Amino acid sequence: MAWLYIKLPGGTLKVKPRSHLRSLELNHLVPMLDLGFVIFSWWSREQVKADRQR
Repeated sequence: MAWLYIKLPGGTLKVKPRSHLRSLELNHLVPMLDLGFVIFSWWSREQVKADRQR
């Protein structure tokens, strides 16, 4: 669960603690900015569709 979801035209920017990362984020399959305790991850619309099909 993310602390903050920011919906943008091309996808969603999620802000969450490191302990809440999903497997795609752990494997660096989505773009992320790691600031230690807080992670910013970018989920494009295409990535969300692909994740739902898994």
